[in-house]
Amino acid sequence: MHIEPGVVDGAKMVFAYGTAAAAAGYSLKLVADDLKSHSVISFGVRSVLAVATVFLFFEVFPHFAVGISEVHFILGTTILLLLGAGPAAIGLAGGLFVQGALFAPSDMPMYFVNVTTLLFPLFLIDALAKRIIPEQKAYVDCSYGEVFKLSLAYQGGVIAWVAFWAFYGQGFGAENMAAVGSFGAAYLMVVLVEPIADLAVLAGAKLLRDSKQSGVFTRRLYHPA
Repeated sequence: MHIEPGVVDGAKMVFAYGTAAAAAGYSLKLVADDLKSHSVISFGVRSVLAVATVFLFFEVFPHFAVGISEVHFILGTTILLLLGAGPAAIGLAGGLFVQGALFAPSDMPMYFVNVTTLLFPLFLIDALAKRIIPEQKAYVDCSYGEVFKLSLAYQGGVIAWVAFWAFYGQGFGAENMAAVGSFGAAYLMVVLVEPIADLAVLAGAKLLRDSKQSGVFTRRLYHPA
């Protein structure tokens, strides 16, 4: 979902700076919440893993330009369920920055637009998970339906933000609307793939439930809230 440079520019970027600042502020809250139930070392390890994973999703996984942006397989739900909301926020912001700075410096002017597009859907599914996943259930025991709802919400949030930035920056001309429509249609494939990937990763995580490696994941992965 790398929105192309120039889609939002000039004075309109002020709004992107504001949304990114709001996302940073809420991310700090998630970090503080995480540190209430995890050690600093655990948080640091999970954050580094999140950054590396997001970088992998951006740079190594298949991705292609469609319409107004690029389609990426960013498994936001997977990162949230495995590593927790705080490290996931750090990972999305950090992975996007590292990928842009090292491999796509031309995208860096759009960093605040793109990081907003990634983080606000994460905040949405973090809140949604608290509502649809019973407190007595560990994340590894989630059903397909629960995971699908989270995946649909995350990817739908990304599509909605990309559409917003496109219309905000370029208006409602026929060409722009067609570009947004083609991007949204292409991104639906991610909605179909992500729940399967989520469940496969959770199934693998179950095998580590009683191992020492389970310490590198969020506590909620294996324990009730």
